[in-house]
Amino acid sequence: MAVFTEVTFEEVDAFVSTLDVGRLTALRGIGAGIENTNYFVSTTQGEWVLTLFERLSFEQLPFYLHLMRHLAQRGIPVPEPRSDGNDQILHQLKGKPAALVNKLVGGHQLAPDLHHCEQVGEMLARMHLAGRDFPLAQPNLRGLPWWQETVPVVLPFLAPEQRTLIEEELAFQAELAVSAAYKDLPRGPVHADLFRDNVMFEGLPGRERLTGFFDFYFAGIDTYLFDIAVCLNDWCIDLDSGRGVDERAAVFVAAYERVRPLTSAERRLLPALLRAGALRFWVSRLWDLHLPRDASMLKPHDPMHFERVLRERIATPWHPQGERDA
Repeated sequence: MAVFTEVTFEEVDAFVSTLDVGRLTALRGIGAGIENTNYFVSTTQGEWVLTLFERLSFEQLPFYLHLMRHLAQRGIPVPEPRSDGNDQILHQLKGKPAALVNKLVGGHQLAPDLHHCEQVGEMLARMHLAGRDFPLAQPNLRGLPWWQETVPVVLPFLAPEQRTLIEEELAFQAELAVSAAYKDLPRGPVHADLFRDNVMFEGLPGRERLTGFFDFYFAGIDTYLFDIAVCLNDWCIDLDSGRGVDERAAVFVAAYERVRPLTSAERRLLPALLRAGALRFWVSRLWDLHLPRDASMLKPHDPMHFERVLRERIATPWHPQGERDA
């Protein structure tokens, strides 16, 4: 989230008036994130988040918005897009695609403990099951084809040893993707970006309850295992070293498996998908750092973090197991 497109109070007031959410009372830009323009919107009827989409097209966006609606209607705590009088949930503001969703309660947990990881693991599995009958299909737009397209663009900015690492890992993931074992992995709609800052909790310290997942605008059809790997690489690691924290990972995996048990192939390929998750975010952070877009409050993330994570996953393959298998 960031602010690339400035909007005025009057423009947003006119916009929300078409969505039956009351009159605008406050508007505040959101500085976190790097993809879209986002504002907190307060009205006489509640709290909302307004998103103007800077990269995704009108043709791509129905997948994300209808997925959020689908999950919300099946009891998964995610923001639900607000529709107009014609039941349209994709709108337009300042010439950009736009959506208004309800604001989740609570705050981020940036230093997760076991009970946070347990709740995220369980809710991720519930989300995967709830999405199985979602009728729309769109690939993960930040998957292997995007890595193959983007790595040559960022190579000139890398040191020789970094170039070797990223090219060798890209070749490894390309080979994995055509294997029979990979093609047989269970798949469906995934979040693909479920970091600590995309989950909300509420409650007293040590007793917080999960109140929702948000920012589904990297979602797509992919393996459930990739979604699990992205989570493990953020929720269950030591951020300074990139090393996995086995105790947190065991709780996460056990909670997930209470809802949707992993297949034997998923267990076998998890170390490779943990590498894939690290590569994906190293590539995207390199791209955002070296080829930035102008935006108010834009704060690109440090790509070196996921370089460290990738090196750690290669040097020491990680096999997180649920508590029952530990």
